[in-house]
Amino acid sequence: MKLSSVFVCSSCGETFPKWSGQCSSCGLWNTLAETLAPSKRPAQKQASPKIAVTPLSEIKAEPKSRLKTNISEFNRVLGGGFVNGQVVLLAGEPGIGKSTLLLQVANSLPKPVIYISGEESPEQIALRAKRLGIASALIKIASETNADNLLAFLEALPQSEKPALVIIDSIQTLYTKDLLGMAGSVGQMRECSFRITQFAKKSGISVVLVGHITKEGEIAGPKVLEHIVDTVLYLEGDKTHLFRMLKSSKNRFGSVDEVGVFEMGDKGMREVLNPSTYFIGERLSNVSGSVVAISMEGSRPFAVEVQALVSKTAFGYPKRTAFGVNINRVQILCAVLEKRLFLKLSNFDVYVNIVGGLKVTDPACDLAVCLAIYSGVKDIKIGGEAAVFGEVGLSGEVRKVLHLEKRISEAKRLGYSNVISPKTVRTVKDAVVNF
Repeated sequence: MKLSSVFVCSSCGETFPKWSGQCSSCGLWNTLAETLAPSKRPAQKQASPKIAVTPLSEIKAEPKSRLKTNISEFNRVLGGGFVNGQVVLLAGEPGIGKSTLLLQVANSLPKPVIYISGEESPEQIALRAKRLGIASALIKIASETNADNLLAFLEALPQSEKPALVIIDSIQTLYTKDLLGMAGSVGQMRECSFRITQFAKKSGISVVLVGHITKEGEIAGPKVLEHIVDTVLYLEGDKTHLFRMLKSSKNRFGSVDEVGVFEMGDKGMREVLNPSTYFIGERLSNVSGSVVAISMEGSRPFAVEVQALVSKTAFGYPKRTAFGVNINRVQILCAVLEKRLFLKLSNFDVYVNIVGGLKVTDPACDLAVCLAIYSGVKDIKIGGEAAVFGEVGLSGEVRKVLHLEKRISEAKRLGYSNVISPKTVRTVKDAVVNF
């Protein structure tokens, strides 16, 4: 029996029989999303439900067994591997390497995997697998966009043929005939994701959903999609650079503080087990405007190179440009340098760059940005033995940051004898003296 659908306003909750651009109840635009209509059967009085209540002290929390891949960086971000029935949403920009990484993950598992593609044909996937040197008989490829047919097929598999992992590339291509909207619409994505999650929990089969992201860097589709799944992973990086960062924004079975680093090459993704040496390996130590910062990505300390180029402006308003670090933060730090160190930047353009295509959000890189700008203005060369970290306040003070000892240990491991940190300096002015 075909189920009926209605359109519900995500703002006021008003229901409409058909879609329109504007909600006639609250007046907002583009807020109507298709969903299944509630049952029209008359409500029947039910007996009081019986719910089993167990004291927390009597509940035994056994550690869940995990399906580990041979890719340690992927296992790290997942929290140790796949949990039975876990639903993972992997998001990233087009062409960043999501399909490549998942094909390598499937090849690294010792159990059967079914790869469902709604965007590519099996022949296209086979060509990618050949380029990656993958020819496993445990990986089975299918092309399907009907979620009802897909779930019926998976449920009908005999126990001996059931896979350990199902990869669906991508959730934007799935649809159900119970809804009128086209594949990729808010209603279709929400309903298909909910049904797939129900299947995963019932069968114990882990599922990976591939999701696209918007221009703002968020997962395309309803925000509720991230609440339905167990784990949300982001594959980030500049497509013009080699490095890719796998991060977790939600994980019901592990920490969200871990990050995996990969290098994209002709043979696919390669693990980077020691990222610091890659990010600072080509640094020139005898030039001004270059500072090594110790940043934390999750629970891992990274050494990154912060570069600043300061040049005389040709316009009435100086330009501020930043790559890999928030531009608003750079403008604030420039104001701090002008006010607290009397550094005249009003006639200079300031360009700040994090080498390697990395996007750094750690406030501990503030001090490195300040010193790089100061070095660029004064044309002072910072020695190759100095590593810097610390958050800078509006008063010019250097504040303490998390994982202080971890950062210092990483700096010393890399051979930096002069560690400028909140442990050694109290203000930006003090840090300048340490040059």
